[in-house]
Amino acid sequence: MEALREALREALAGLRGAGGGGGGEAFDRGRFWEALAGAFGATSREATRLSLAAARAQTCKRLSEEVRSAAIRAVSVYYQLPESQGKALNNAVRCATIQVVEGMIQLVEVILRTPQESLSQEQLISTGGVWEACDRVSCLPHDNLAAVTLAISSCLELIKDALEEMEQMQSEGGASPGELLEDEILGFPGNCDLAWTDAERQLLGPCKGLVKATKAGLRKLLAAMRTHGAADTEEQVAQLDALAEAAAELSPSVDELVLSLCPPVNQLALRLNAGKLASVLMKMLEITRTSHVCPPSEESWVRFLAGAVDHNLGKIKDSTQGLLRDSGPAGEGQCAGHAQPKEQP
Repeated sequence: MEALREALREALAGLRGAGGGGGGEAFDRGRFWEALAGAFGATSREATRLSLAAARAQTCKRLSEEVRSAAIRAVSVYYQLPESQGKALNNAVRCATIQVVEGMIQLVEVILRTPQESLSQEQLISTGGVWEACDRVSCLPHDNLAAVTLAISSCLELIKDALEEMEQMQSEGGASPGELLEDEILGFPGNCDLAWTDAERQLLGPCKGLVKATKAGLRKLLAAMRTHGAADTEEQVAQLDALAEAAAELSPSVDELVLSLCPPVNQLALRLNAGKLASVLMKMLEITRTSHVCPPSEESWVRFLAGAVDHNLGKIKDSTQGLLRDSGPAGEGQCAGHAQPKEQP
């Protein structure tokens, strides 16, 4: 069993550092997915056999080898997926394969520390975890368009959550939901430092405008992908990957902007974070405009959102312009003691 665990760990390490494989022969998509489903199904069955045999103290070298072969087969099928099929698709299949191997490692480790001739609750849970990981093969995207659609949809959900947090902060006068919950649990009275000043409150509108533009951009992009998206050529696949990578930068930038709104507000930091969000959003819009998902019929919303970004960022810059004049060369004034990073244009 120790040898089985080490073999699985080695396979897992290879997966974590791997890109796609294949490329030597023409890729047969149908055959690949049939092989992957078969390999995942075999791994699930072998996990069941291993768990039952361990409960009867009947594990043996042959059974361990069969379990290892099933799991390694799943890994080897993943390596048959060419990188040319898309980074997003490769990542989705690789993550699913990693979860299967991780589940098998966890099951083996539970068996190794569980007394023989028993079927513990922990062992049952670990076996079920392998089953669940193997069953995910039926939910995987089968091309890069579907994979990128899933990735961008996940980004959109994160942006929605951030916008809801901003709206709750607005209703509570500046306190974040986490701070309010902490006050409620600890029984502390309200903190006057958690309230916005009038100047800080004026920044909320354009900051929300940037986040709303981000949300609208992702929704429009998903709609354009459903209507015009394709993954039939290498150029289309590469464009989809570029869109996924650009969209992935949005949520961290939105989170930084939301955090910088928590009072007391460092307005220069907020200005910088707003500029960063505007930059990555404009990048995504430009990649969208030049991709196959944006024929002339889609260009109007791209221009409109670009204008909305410029408008809201301009209002933030106007509201904080005086702070740039007030801060001296040594970082004096509002942000004394903090080095001022260079502002993005």
